Amino acid sequence: MTTDPEMRELIDSGALSGGLADRMGIEITEASAERVVGRMPVKDNTQPFGLLHGGASCVLAESLGSIGSTIHARQYGRIAVGIEINATHHRSAADGHVTGVATPVHLGRTLATWDITITDDQDRKVCTSRLTCMLRELPST
Repeated sequence: MTTDPEMRELIDSGALSGGLADRMGIEITEASAERVVGRMPVKDNTQPFGLLHGGASCVLAESLGSIGSTIHARQYGRIAVGIEINATHHRSAADGHVTGVATPVHLGRTLATWDITITDDQDRKVCTSRLTCMLRELPST
């Protein structure tokens, strides 16, 4: 899957990141309504024992699913907001990067649900997550 030119421009400009994603070191490498890929360093995203913090995995998962939901929601003139996330942590990571791949389970007019798989540098599954976003009307300004 290649990222369309408009999404590539948004990725390169940093428009798909910001805020918490920047503080976590998340880099988006691919983004479309069919697939979103990003990576995050383990360093500085750890719990006291030096292992990747489970909350950091959730931040990566929600960031990727929210980006995909937002891309999908644009066709309806809507925005996406996360309403539910769950995560199962399968193994620890202590160094390098983790990579998340988000793929849609359901892309509707009012809800979007995503499966997100997070792996380590050796392609071992670290975490699986599911995110549901509500697609809302754009706020009036």
